[in-house]
Amino acid sequence: MAISTGSDSDEVLSEINITPMVDVMLVLLVVFIITAPLMTNAINVNLPDTETTVQIQEPKKPIVLSINAEGKIYLDKDEYSLEIIQQELESRKAADPELRLNLNADEAVNYGTVAKVMVLIEKAGIDRLSVVTETGG
Repeated sequence: MAISTGSDSDEVLSEINITPMVDVMLVLLVVFIITAPLMTNAINVNLPDTETTVQIQEPKKPIVLSINAEGKIYLDKDEYSLEIIQQELESRKAADPELRLNLNADEAVNYGTVAKVMVLIEKAGIDRLSVVTETGG
């Protein structure tokens, strides 16, 4: 549809006014926002009781290797020296091939100590290692 500008020339203005289209789209958006929560199918169901079946085994808790600020190494809560920690990790890995290890190192400990321990963990064949940190603000 052509719109006349009302001037003396017989030129036709061929621009599309998109304001009504934007208004319609905004109204549709508001309608969808209001009706979307009503369209969820949250049905409360009272489930029946049954007999227990095979339980899924939870993964074992990881072993915690901690290094305190003085550089002392603890495996769970037992203290070990740097020289024998690899043998202890190897024996635990042999007993449990799926061994997981959490490494907790104090932020004040020397980086070299942590690096040496990580190399010993790798030499012991442990490939499931988590380095535990603390998130703060």
